Amino acid sequence: MDLFDLGKKELNAPLAYRMRPRNLDDIIGQDHVVGPGSSLRKLIDKDQLHSMILFGPPGTGKTSIASIIADMTSAHFESILAVSAGVNEIRKIAADASQKLKYYQQKTILFVDEIHRFNKSQQDVLLPFVEDGTLLLIGATTENPLFELNNALLSRIKLYILEPLEEKHLTTIINNTLKDREHGLGNLKISINNDSIEAIAAACKGDARMALNILETAVNSYLNEDGNLAIDLDLLHKILSRPMVKYDRQGDSHYDSISAFIKSIRGSDPDAAVFWLAVMLEGGEDPMFIARRLVIHAAEDIGLADPYALTLANAAANAIHLIGMPEARIPLAEASIYLATAPKSNSSLLAIERAYAAVRKSKKISVPLHIAASSHAQSGQLLGKGQGYKYPHDYGGYVSQSYLPKDLGETVFYEAGSEGYELEIKKFLDKTASQKDQ
Repeated sequence: MDLFDLGKKELNAPLAYRMRPRNLDDIIGQDHVVGPGSSLRKLIDKDQLHSMILFGPPGTGKTSIASIIADMTSAHFESILAVSAGVNEIRKIAADASQKLKYYQQKTILFVDEIHRFNKSQQDVLLPFVEDGTLLLIGATTENPLFELNNALLSRIKLYILEPLEEKHLTTIINNTLKDREHGLGNLKISINNDSIEAIAAACKGDARMALNILETAVNSYLNEDGNLAIDLDLLHKILSRPMVKYDRQGDSHYDSISAFIKSIRGSDPDAAVFWLAVMLEGGEDPMFIARRLVIHAAEDIGLADPYALTLANAAANAIHLIGMPEARIPLAEASIYLATAPKSNSSLLAIERAYAAVRKSKKISVPLHIAASSHAQSGQLLGKGQGYKYPHDYGGYVSQSYLPKDLGETVFYEAGSEGYELEIKKFLDKTASQKDQ
């Protein structure tokens, strides 16, 4: 059966498929994209489409919008799955589209589901046909197209962002499904209270398909011989077993969650830090990825304000290897809370960045002779290496002398911060500076 053949009722089709919207007014929760008065709605109504990408989480209506366009447009409509389509198939569709445009003045719309799975070769083949108008492209993706598609293709399309459905939208969809006698569950004797509807909506995190799958699971597993079914919180607990966290380890969820996690630690909010940690771990994120970010953060944003933070972050990483999950969630939480509540300093980061800049700017870098390697017996006499070097321990632990190349003089790369242990470092540096002036 074709992806967009919604004209006939499929009794054995999944509930989510049967309840797919059949016109733009049926689409719930995406008024900013296809609601009355929206720019895309006007273009669809006028059949004056342009190439576009529909970007949003699963179950938000991307394929439904494409199927409705297929029914409404006078253009020839082709659909492919990016994961299985080859470049030869794209070329054949484009060749047929060129003939239809030349002889019948009929445009061709190519719908590509999961377009983020298109590799470079597929995108390169598609690009010229989109560029010259042979094909109008409609792509659907759950992954951020800014990361997945090349700039040349992105510059020739319009991006429409679909949002996760709110609980009120999911509640409407659930109620409509329970009442719909033609496509939904209206012919069954199902009783459900508002608390259970709200529980389904909350568990789905904005995904209408997931909500309908839960209803379908309840019917398939617990409908009795008389056709009766009472859906309550106890039944839903059996179906759900545990809350379903929407998380994609390769997509925006991965990048956005780790960003929120690190920024919560940097912002000294331990509650937010452990929340985002739980989101990632519950969603199946690699705990070593989290641990590596903790080690980086300990050095980058806490640094010498609390040098122990780096030790603790490393200990949490080692604990993953030693004890594994799920127990390793505890040292990860401990490290996250410690780092969130530790004093913050990025002085180490700034120091190394300044040093990098100086190295790249320097035309010539020469080690001063007095601190150059002098282990060879003749290096001092013949090359002058080590001559004039002052051994600090002979002077009580510190003696003033230059350690930088002559061109850099007294350049300062590290500036001690004003939090935590760096206050002690600042005192030490102030003391050594006063000895230089003597």
